[in-house]
Amino acid sequence: MRKTVLLALCSLTLSGIHAQKTIPVAGIKTEAIQQLDGKYDSYKNLAHQIWGFAEVGYKEVKSTQLLQQTLKDNGFRVEAGVGEMPTAFVASYGSGKPVIAILAEYDALPGLSQDADPEKKPVAGLNSGHGCGHHLFGTASVAAGIEIKKLIEAKKLKGTVRVYGCPAEEGGSGKVYMVRAGLFKDVDVAVHWHPDDENSVTMTSALANKSAKFRFYGLSAHASMSPERGRSALDGVEAMDNMVNMMREHVPQETRIHYVITQGGKAPNVVPDFAEVFYYVRHPKKEVVASIFERLEKTANGAALGTETKVEFEIIGGTHDLLINKTLAEAMQKNLQQVGGVKYSPAEIEFGKKLQSSFTYKAPAIESASLVAPLQAVIDAGGGSTDVGDVSYAVPTVGLSAATWIPGTPAHSWQAVACGGTEVGTKGMMVAAKTMALTAIDLFTDPTLVNKAKEEFLQSKGDYQYKALLGERKPALNYRD
Repeated sequence: MRKTVLLALCSLTLSGIHAQKTIPVAGIKTEAIQQLDGKYDSYKNLAHQIWGFAEVGYKEVKSTQLLQQTLKDNGFRVEAGVGEMPTAFVASYGSGKPVIAILAEYDALPGLSQDADPEKKPVAGLNSGHGCGHHLFGTASVAAGIEIKKLIEAKKLKGTVRVYGCPAEEGGSGKVYMVRAGLFKDVDVAVHWHPDDENSVTMTSALANKSAKFRFYGLSAHASMSPERGRSALDGVEAMDNMVNMMREHVPQETRIHYVITQGGKAPNVVPDFAEVFYYVRHPKKEVVASIFERLEKTANGAALGTETKVEFEIIGGTHDLLINKTLAEAMQKNLQQVGGVKYSPAEIEFGKKLQSSFTYKAPAIESASLVAPLQAVIDAGGGSTDVGDVSYAVPTVGLSAATWIPGTPAHSWQAVACGGTEVGTKGMMVAAKTMALTAIDLFTDPTLVNKAKEEFLQSKGDYQYKALLGERKPALNYRD
């Protein structure tokens, strides 16, 4: 009996070894790359459709429907409207641990309409454009998720893959509401990426950010015949702006404060009874953002007092800084190096040179898009903000940038929109899709990697208890109106 048991155990061990040899991790990764290459045209078409929709935050109705349907067609269970956001979704496949999340974005920016042309050429009848490449972001994440699903279905991987459809990253803080709703509670690791003009793993944190619209109310009157009867709401806005600009001398030097007057009246001969200004406050530390925002409130109240107007404000968004996980970054770097950068055709090089001629500065060599940047040391903060920061305080998170724009192209520019509508954007998108898929394969096959990442996450987070900077407000679904 004992001999029989030993033989059976030996047989199971040999069977496991044989299975490992039959489907090694390297083989699974090669298969994933080949499968994604085979779907290049399909994903290019998907991304270009969303590029054409160019829907702004919380209005991404067509974009989210297209991504959701693609995931459903590939066997995912899709829950739509999560976190009280109609255009948000979570798509799942598989069961059990680990649970690997892949983040997807798809919102465009207002005022950046542009054709897929190396010269500035807005699209008639369209105001917005994908100046941050989120049409590529969402498509690559869906592509990576589908590839992992196929491997789980084929029993080459075990666990759960989720694609998180995240709306309104551009100022709407969509992921914050997902974190606040507890949608990442059982996730082991979150993977993301972002369009860029280079290929690199993210080792730079982000600026914490809090934004609000300050609304001033006054009294209308004829600006020439009876100005003394009016109280200008625009005066309130301008008084606030003046005080904030003086305050800049007395804030930490890493602080960034931006504003735009969204409404200032309709006619010069009418004293405006309503005016609105939209403010962002940023700093590497979330607690400093909170304290500076309190001072911003005081300037608004002071402006209202001095102009005899009334003021109220609405919090629009608020995001944390980004926790970098070096353990995950090192793993992703190996996969990015395996995938490699972007190689342009002669026609794309010609497109790129013409695009670069519109820059007012010297651009990097176009060929640099084919390179992969070495992994750098962790940098405290960059110049931007992202709601991925809130995810990074909920779960170990890792991301990369891929060259979807001609080198030297700035984000939030018409040049970035133009690149995103061409093969230049698509090629970089597929670099991201492959790198995320390969990194996810590592996470599914190496429990040690996941555990080590969690240990680092807990150490980085310390005893901080997450609290959304935007408070308890519901999603600002009309913040782009």
